[in-house]
Amino acid sequence: MNGLREQRGAAIELSRVSKAYGSFKALDDISLQIQPGEFMTLLGPSGSGKTTTLNVVAGFTEVSSGTLQIGGSNVVGVPAHKRNIGVVFQHYALFPHMTVGRNVAYPLRLRGVGKAELETRVRRALDMVKMADFAYRYPSELSGGQQQRVALARSIVFDPPLLLMDEPLGALDKKLREWLQLEIKRIHRELGTTFVYVTHDQEEALVLSDRIAVFNRGRIEQIGTGHDLYDAPETLFVGRFIGDSTVLRGAARSDGSSTALDVAGETVTVPRRHRDTDRPVMLLRPEKLVMRKPGVDRSDNENRLSGTVSEAIYLGSGSKYEVLLRDGSTGIVRSSLTDQSFAIGDAVELCFRGADAKLLADDSTADTTLT
Repeated sequence: MNGLREQRGAAIELSRVSKAYGSFKALDDISLQIQPGEFMTLLGPSGSGKTTTLNVVAGFTEVSSGTLQIGGSNVVGVPAHKRNIGVVFQHYALFPHMTVGRNVAYPLRLRGVGKAELETRVRRALDMVKMADFAYRYPSELSGGQQQRVALARSIVFDPPLLLMDEPLGALDKKLREWLQLEIKRIHRELGTTFVYVTHDQEEALVLSDRIAVFNRGRIEQIGTGHDLYDAPETLFVGRFIGDSTVLRGAARSDGSSTALDVAGETVTVPRRHRDTDRPVMLLRPEKLVMRKPGVDRSDNENRLSGTVSEAIYLGSGSKYEVLLRDGSTGIVRSSLTDQSFAIGDAVELCFRGADAKLLADDSTADTTLT
């Protein structure tokens, strides 16, 4: 988090929060602390609990148990309209009969702000989202991206200490979404307000966030920076959900200083012992794997697995390959080289250093909860 930014946002603390609908637990004993001025993203697949958490903070959903503090005050039981929170939804929720300017002014009118100050604040908010020239247009005359920027201006015009955003860019095309991500990041820096952002898009989370909370089945699997989650996942679910990965399973053995897996008759070794030697898996990032023709001289401390290229995808800046391994699993390799020296059907070897593999406890549910 940028320590030079003025921190005007509210701290948030959820402690052992649960939300049940009958026998179904949408949230299961989650705890989360968000610092003033932080950009925190709640990331996870559909049904993982991230939107329920956002709704709990907003006051749209009451907790079944646990506590919630915003700015040091307990807000459990406080209605949404008394929490002084800005909210941006995916589908804009603009008033179609009001101009852009009147839409943005609406929260100020509710608060009884005088005309001169109202006009100043509206102009400032529209300038911030680069929509000042559209103040007299109606929502039907705007593109989706423009409507979303108006919705953002309306949510920040009354200077809330906390802004909640529920997949606000989900309905936009890729180029516009990428541009607005950078605009949201710029606005966050300028405001110093606490942002809580919900998305299922891992790349979006990595671009925007100071920290990310990864949700799965109503629980938080891990909280950390993008680097933490990508380079040091604590669970197999996080390792698989954040970025591409190759997961190796097999019979495991340990000699106290290293762990070896037998992957369809081929042995791969990591120079450290795993705490759960009964069911460890190895996780490898695509950039840690090198693909070679069979029979190329082996480097020191290098593991190799045999396979066949099943997909070859040209990405412009490089290539991505999927390799079908002997045990039926898939290895994923990214290369910055564009020579396209491998083709579908080629026999290859995937090579990697043991030190580059992450040892994690196996979890069969991680393969079924990623969508």
